[in-house]
Amino acid sequence: MLGLMQEQPLLISSLIEFADRHQGDGQIVSRRVEGDIHRYTWADVARRSRQVANALDAAKLAFSARVATLAWNGYRHLELYFGVSGSGRVLHTLNPRLHPDQVAWIANHAEDEVLCFDATFLPIVQAIHARCPGIRQYVMLCEADKLPQDSGVPNLVAYESWIGGQSSDYAWPSFDENSASSMCYTSGTTGHPKAALYSHRSTILHAYAAALPDVMGLSARDSVLPVVPMFHVNAWGIPYSAALTGCKLVFPGPALDGKSVYELIEAEKVTYAAGVPTVWQMLLAHMAPAGLRFSTLNRTVIGGSACPPAMIEAFREKYGVEVLHAWGMTEMSPLGTLCTLKNKHLSLPPEEQMKIRLKQGRAIYGVDMRIVGDDGRELPWDGKTYGDLQVKGPWIVRDYYKAEGGSPLVDGWFPTGDVATIDADGYMQITDRSKDVIKSGGEWISSIDIENIAMAHPAVQMAACVGMPHPKWDERPLLVAVKRPGMDVSREELLAFYEGRIAKWQIPDDVVFVEAIPLGATGKMLKTRLREMLKDYRLPA
Repeated sequence: MLGLMQEQPLLISSLIEFADRHQGDGQIVSRRVEGDIHRYTWADVARRSRQVANALDAAKLAFSARVATLAWNGYRHLELYFGVSGSGRVLHTLNPRLHPDQVAWIANHAEDEVLCFDATFLPIVQAIHARCPGIRQYVMLCEADKLPQDSGVPNLVAYESWIGGQSSDYAWPSFDENSASSMCYTSGTTGHPKAALYSHRSTILHAYAAALPDVMGLSARDSVLPVVPMFHVNAWGIPYSAALTGCKLVFPGPALDGKSVYELIEAEKVTYAAGVPTVWQMLLAHMAPAGLRFSTLNRTVIGGSACPPAMIEAFREKYGVEVLHAWGMTEMSPLGTLCTLKNKHLSLPPEEQMKIRLKQGRAIYGVDMRIVGDDGRELPWDGKTYGDLQVKGPWIVRDYYKAEGGSPLVDGWFPTGDVATIDADGYMQITDRSKDVIKSGGEWISSIDIENIAMAHPAVQMAACVGMPHPKWDERPLLVAVKRPGMDVSREELLAFYEGRIAKWQIPDDVVFVEAIPLGATGKMLKTRLREMLKDYRLPA
């Protein structure tokens, strides 16, 4: 016997239709590339998204044709999220922090036909257009009078002209919910990047799950600032969950420095923000010297890389902001776990609660996870046993776009490349990337633990730990640190800081101070490049 419910495909167009009909007066605020603040509503997003869809129809783009973006977080980018996918095309968010050679390779691999870009990124477009013959339309996200006359970019139009002549009436098509909706390429630290190809169904399910109280907990009462880029795994799905819940959206545009972000938070009464640790480091560094406080911000989700304990403590103890530690991957749409306490934890002392908050958190509904040993067998959830972390679920990839390299799955599970523990309550903690774990004398040393302790030192701005060859122990940890401006700390002082905080045999053998640690396009530390920088280094005897 089958159920007698209506069959309605889960399509991204339904999100913007819902936002238009039920929360049309909700605000969208954007700091534009031009520097000013733009304001309008969800109803305006819906109207202009329909104009985008009509513009794509007028260009005779086929179903599933790829439309690329090179854009900051802003209202026009949001319109493309819904207008492109809702009309049956595939939104491809390109990462402008990549080298132009990589951008060109990715655009050709994806077979992009239209590229929409912010004026900031005109130099990238000028560098790649001759190498991207498949792109037949370039659209600069600006008004007609801001379009450069001598750009050298063929078939270039202003966004406002491109959609301005189109009708705001549009009947969103209905099609298979498993159709591709958007795509995002991995950062590609080894070899060419690979693309996760999301479906309408996976995106809607992810949006539902992300909005749950024990996940991001978004609501119509929130003013949300996604600092995480819209070109980085769809801003962790926030644009879709925002349409679903009707929250106010505040976009920072290109101004991601601590001063600009703080001023936007205060001006727009932001209650909820999302970003990677490097962005919040800049924010806290701006606030502390000036004695600034938050008047409305009460929680922030931090992901992309492990959040240092010192940052969690600063947000909670100094500013009264709850930190939601999260973990995920491009291949996971991206959310996998988020760290919130259970009812039984509420009576624990603050220091015991903090031990839980430092973990990456519990799996959210829609994600199953396990840790396995070298033999592929599942390991116990005791909070101590390390294993390779694997996941599966309806918004996790089964293949990469164009199936290059074959299916990544192992017995139906996606191998994340992370080494982790899972405790009896289901809280997962990343201890390392499988390629970064340090094996010293047959014992594992977590580079993340080493980094977190260093980051707790007041004179350390950023820290990375890598394993270096050792004649007796195979590998030993080396700490690479960046000092805070105007502060000093010696090698001996920093190594002494570890005493009593970690087992003696886990303390790094040496410290190397550098001006900067190389970061990838999504703000993660590039340890492969760091190892290249240190190729001539030798541990002290």
